[in-house]
Amino acid sequence: MTLFVLPHTLLGDGPHRVVAVHGWLADRDGFAAVRPDLDLESFTYAFVDLRGYGEAMGTPGAYTTSEGAADVLCLAGRLGWERFSLVGHSMGAAVAQRVLALAPGRVRRLVGVSPVPAHGMPMPPEQWGLFADAADRPANRRLIIDLTTGSVRPGAWLDRMVRRSVERSDAKAFRAWLDSWAVEDFHTDVDGSTVPALAVTGALDPAVNAALMQETWLRSYVRGEVAELAHAGHYAMDETPLQLIRTVEDFLRAEAA
Repeated sequence: MTLFVLPHTLLGDGPHRVVAVHGWLADRDGFAAVRPDLDLESFTYAFVDLRGYGEAMGTPGAYTTSEGAADVLCLAGRLGWERFSLVGHSMGAAVAQRVLALAPGRVRRLVGVSPVPAHGMPMPPEQWGLFADAADRPANRRLIIDLTTGSVRPGAWLDRMVRRSVERSDAKAFRAWLDSWAVEDFHTDVDGSTVPALAVTGALDPAVNAALMQETWLRSYVRGEVAELAHAGHYAMDETPLQLIRTVEDFLRAEAA
């Protein structure tokens, strides 16, 4: 595996370092709506582009969560970050959990926002077709975003989310990532972890919801917690950014040291 220094945006100069990893349908600008209101005195954030996204479009790779985790650790080393927390959205949460599996002593706290669990996300054939064809069909991406946000969001917002997704991802890499985050089950690599781990779910998300976290996340993490945002779906960064910031940063601050 060839390590790669992920393109990234650094914000803040606080002592608590945090790596933020985007999901399947966005690059690091998936966190754009929360960035202006973060606590940059307490935290230093690194927002990364995984291979195939944003400034890393065209970067060769296997496009797997394990490769992404190795890349995150490579970046942390380049930044001189011995210990840090992780925030991952959806697919990015699977990458973050892989980092925990590879280097448990380096992870202070783990946050998954609508997180793909370490168990993977098995899908029936018709749903798999919707996701697999989304690489080349923007209409599929729109339908996925609409369904996972309760089908209550404005059409213009859905269109904007799709434009960002298409413009900021490489179709071949996008399709390859699906085979990793949806299919791979690595829960035995994290089961029993005592790292504090928060799953933030949206009540409008019919799939990655609090019930799924009860069956997966809380069974893996001894110090696991679940927080449900009543007015969010799968994209809390865009839907309820201020509530998400408060929930995540309160959790990160709870560390005694």
